[in-house]
Amino acid sequence: METLKTPNSNPEYSEHEETKSKSPYQLALRRFMKNKLAVLGVLTMVIILAMSFSAPLLTDHNPTETNMLMVEQPPSDEHILGTDGSGRDNWSRLLYGSRVSLIVGFSAMFFTVLIGVILGSLSGYYGGLVDAFIMRFTDLILALPFLVLALTIMSLVENITVTLFVAIIALVSWPTLTRIVRGSFLSLREQEFVLGAKAIGSSDRRIVFRHMIPNAIGPIVVNATLMVAIMIIAEAGLSFIGMGIPQPQPTWGNMLNEALSVRILRQHWYTWIPPGLCILITVLAINFIGDGLRDAFDPKSNQR
Repeated sequence: METLKTPNSNPEYSEHEETKSKSPYQLALRRFMKNKLAVLGVLTMVIILAMSFSAPLLTDHNPTETNMLMVEQPPSDEHILGTDGSGRDNWSRLLYGSRVSLIVGFSAMFFTVLIGVILGSLSGYYGGLVDAFIMRFTDLILALPFLVLALTIMSLVENITVTLFVAIIALVSWPTLTRIVRGSFLSLREQEFVLGAKAIGSSDRRIVFRHMIPNAIGPIVVNATLMVAIMIIAEAGLSFIGMGIPQPQPTWGNMLNEALSVRILRQHWYTWIPPGLCILITVLAINFIGDGLRDAFDPKSNQR
């Protein structure tokens, strides 16, 4: 006797109903957790963050303390990664330097996103003269190469602190995100839910923060995540050539600055390879997370 199948007994029907009952953010989280590389990136970043903020528990050496009697010592029980050209412990500088590099990456990303979202939302929502003025200024900043503009500003400043470095990087990095947010707002402002909110008299502030930004959060989050990796690379590159955060403040870029010497490159691998590997692993982990977020927030994934 053939069993009569009801819609509720159909697994595909149940899965479809379950999908419809979940919010877009729950669905995005579910897709993200299915991405093994993205999950691996999250676990890697958790380990890196845990090690950086547990630095006092992992080393007894002061990362800025010099000892001219211990210059360029090889790895030993006392100095796990040896010492640099000033007798400073490389292991402690690697741990404490991760704090600075990560703080620069996340802080610069935060302020870049803040500037980009504000200017992009104003440009995309209001249009007209506001859009023309913001976009022409954005085009002006984009016309100047990122590194050239950053180096020019830093060369005019005598004492570069972490705060000042973050401010300079954020001030020259916002145009790309501004254009992305503007494009999202230009398409969203013609949607029915936005036109309906205007029709019932909702304020511009409520429309932007309640309706438009939540619908544009996908591209913002993805670009913000990838921007952290870009900021870390920018700090490392500028510090490597001596135009970033100055010594004796430990950063991964400052540690790579030791590799400017051919002798260090050939004979003292323990000075520059560890920070280089840390930058590589961190950037890869962040990129994996960014790719996972991009796939999670992709509307086509919702349809599939």
